[in-house]
Amino acid sequence: MSTMIFYHRGAAFQPLCIRLGRTFVATASILEEDGNATSLGELGVFANRNGALSFAIRCATAFIDGDDMPLPPFQLASR
Repeated sequence: MSTMIFYHRGAAFQPLCIRLGRTFVATASILEEDGNATSLGELGVFANRNGALSFAIRCATAFIDGDDMPLPPFQLASR
């Protein structure tokens, strides 16, 4: 899991990557000035850590800009 904080257009966010078996789950939190955080939830599942973190950054910056969130490269079928 990564704990690095990034800034985009004055907003702080934290991209996260959680290992789940052989995959990596991307997520991100938007950090607010009052100490609260808004989680963007599970954004996608990736084969490697770098892919997951890069996607979490893309999603967080899109959220901050008010743009549509990018789609992950593939979707997992529900069980």
